[in-house]
Amino acid sequence: MPSKRPPFRAPGKRRNAAPPKRPTKPSAKPSVNTPTVTIDAFSHEVRGIARHDGKTLFVDNALPGETVKVRYTAHRARFDEATAIEVIDSAESRRTAPCPHFDLCGGCALQHMAVDAQVRAKQQILLDQLQRFAKTSPEEVLPPIIGDPLGYRRKARLGVRFVKPKSGGKPRLVLGFREKGSNDLTDIEQCAVLPTDISALIPELRRTIEVCSTRKQISHIEIAIGDDHSALVVRHLQPLPAEDRERWLALAQTHQLHLYLQADDLAHKVWPDDQSDRLSYGLPEFSLNLQFHPQDFIQVNVDINRQMVHRAIELLDPQQDDRVLDLFCGLGNFTLPIATRAREVVGVEGLLSLTQRGKENAAANRLDNIQFQAADLSGDFSRSPWARGGFDKVLLDPPRTGALEVVRNIAQFNARRIVYVSCNPATLARDTAELLQRGYRLSKAGVMDMFPHTTHVESIALFEKT
Repeated sequence: MPSKRPPFRAPGKRRNAAPPKRPTKPSAKPSVNTPTVTIDAFSHEVRGIARHDGKTLFVDNALPGETVKVRYTAHRARFDEATAIEVIDSAESRRTAPCPHFDLCGGCALQHMAVDAQVRAKQQILLDQLQRFAKTSPEEVLPPIIGDPLGYRRKARLGVRFVKPKSGGKPRLVLGFREKGSNDLTDIEQCAVLPTDISALIPELRRTIEVCSTRKQISHIEIAIGDDHSALVVRHLQPLPAEDRERWLALAQTHQLHLYLQADDLAHKVWPDDQSDRLSYGLPEFSLNLQFHPQDFIQVNVDINRQMVHRAIELLDPQQDDRVLDLFCGLGNFTLPIATRAREVVGVEGLLSLTQRGKENAAANRLDNIQFQAADLSGDFSRSPWARGGFDKVLLDPPRTGALEVVRNIAQFNARRIVYVSCNPATLARDTAELLQRGYRLSKAGVMDMFPHTTHVESIALFEKT
């Protein structure tokens, strides 16, 4: 799992649920032999596990029960790594990947597996991690939250590089996501997990970059999609001349995209000139509309986010006389819905710009029972002015590193219920053990398929005071 990052997030840091880091330096060069192995199970990273030459072998693109021919990619002291290059006996759950770039692109890792089987595997990983680190199981396993496995992403970042062909000649533009197990980019023409209209735009993005005089100074393109509008953020390392700005402006106007240019830390809106640099998304169940800057952290899956908020509020069960604490609150994704049910909500976040966005959203939705606070959550915050008076219920949605110090501190409030939204089952399980020691029981837990076709395991858990 990744090294611990403080819950206080410095400006510019994101909470994207990045996959766990693997050891960076193999102990020997990959072997050239291609043995045949049988896949026994999945690892917690949703990779196939086999045994060969007396060592554990982690195999990408392989499913439990399959017999595959593999190519070694790394030899290490205690285990080896490989990728399946031929399936000899396939599993019933194997499917043809919907994306032609699947074999190379690192954006998705499980398109070769039926979606329902992906969800079952992720749920088992959650339960296994709870047993391993907390020696417990939820009293009730919640039904998984699922949605459309394709076209779901409302945020993406496409890298831009010019690569000189090995055979010589002019550098060639490569536009896409990182390759599997590499910092190189996959050159893509489409993306199955982006909305179809945005996926169809990729070739035109490529053509626009190619004709720009500053094309080698463009480092990446960000896409952000709201309920009513989509935005394009062009990151450039030197000022764009007028003719290049006009090229990007023409593309944006043709496709009715909000255009942002970024030469420094903050992207600036160029078109349309409507005095607002916000997109928005709705939570219809709560009659709420939340605004965000295209570079703000938001949950990328619209449908799953709405279902997740519904379940979180259902599990938290805020009442009209409750004072609720929402930690790692972001721009108010949970804070505002809670405020429609509770007496008062305090939303706490490490990034000042997001707390400001939360205040804007509370005001725009006419909610006056919310406090947004920027604070370092890695220390003891129980004596902070906003914590005085205690809390009846707590919701937390930490980064991948989890919230070990936080759960130790919130235990002082003796809240009746704690809802924990997690993007890492290992750190959730670690923090579960801490909560059990502090007088809570794990009453419910389940997975949410926020990122179909990837190895990300998102989950939600309810802890109740015993």
